[in-house]
Amino acid sequence: MSSPTPGALLDHLAIQCQDVAASSAFYDAVMVPLGGTRVMQYGETIGYGVGPFPSFWIGPLSTGQTNREIHIALAAPSRRAVREFFEVVRALGAELLHEPRVWPEYHEQYYGAFVRDPDGNNLEAVCHQPDGDVPVQR
Repeated sequence: MSSPTPGALLDHLAIQCQDVAASSAFYDAVMVPLGGTRVMQYGETIGYGVGPFPSFWIGPLSTGQTNREIHIALAAPSRRAVREFFEVVRALGAELLHEPRVWPEYHEQYYGAFVRDPDGNNLEAVCHQPDGDVPVQR
């Protein structure tokens, strides 16, 4: 089977969660504005993706103690999707780190918002397209 995103460096990423039920409820909600959904599940291990291939997995904490913070940037198809992602997280009552805005220090079209997931990870939704909310073709 070939990679779902030819030319992509990452095929998929998996993180361990202290409370899979809380994390899955969080990710089920925040994936919607980004065009992602739960596409596979094996017991407590859940795969999210755009289309049929999971590229982001969550599962129970199975090694070591609690996790160290990691940064995860999820691709958004438009700037509107970044704003919707942020509002979903706000409605869930999760910690908000940085409101949606252009981050010119990264590049002139970098538009992102940063929040914390239930395990304290720094989760970002980012769009690299100019304003106008034309969805990115994936």
